[in-house]
Amino acid sequence: MGRPSRPKLDRELIARAAVELVDEQGMAALTMRALARRLDVQGPSLYNHVASKEELLDAITVVITREIDHAPLEDPDWRVGIAAFARGYRAAYLRHPEALPVIARRPVTTEQALGAYDATARMLVRIGLSPAEAAEVSAALDYLVVGSVIETYVEGFVRPVADYRADYPALAESLAASDARTLNERGFEAGLRLLLDGLAVRLGG
Repeated sequence: MGRPSRPKLDRELIARAAVELVDEQGMAALTMRALARRLDVQGPSLYNHVASKEELLDAITVVITREIDHAPLEDPDWRVGIAAFARGYRAAYLRHPEALPVIARRPVTTEQALGAYDATARMLVRIGLSPAEAAEVSAALDYLVVGSVIETYVEGFVRPVADYRADYPALAESLAASDARTLNERGFEAGLRLLLDGLAVRLGG
């Protein structure tokens, strides 16, 4: 009986394997050698499909960006649509938190990422913002979503709440009054709600 055949090596297969490697072991583990080992191929064969580490990062960006659903931006109720888009955007990056710090600092060059920003700007102009205002709100959405994944709130406070009470009583009181299990999520939702409320004011209702 012959050996089972391996899937044909291509850019998509390489990119997905790279995303899995980063998810499991972190961005520092992503090398061409480690990726070739994961795919059970010789290192040089990877370069037939991705010529450099930069191209590999672009391919990873494409895989992850494709997980973001733009369809909510077509919702007739702009508030519902933006909220659903932002939650889906965040959920995609929460599935790949190790990759996000690198992706977030890269130039926006892939067709998928550019398409996402174009869809957002188009929707914001459609509901009544000027192009300049659309850029501001799009940036604000980015800051809210990306920031909420890269820098989580609860995990920053590593000491027991009681340890903060003597020197930082207001902080201790606020932490004690909150459910740490859901605070990150509720913080994101609070930021999203405030953004949408501000946008409603700007739109005049």
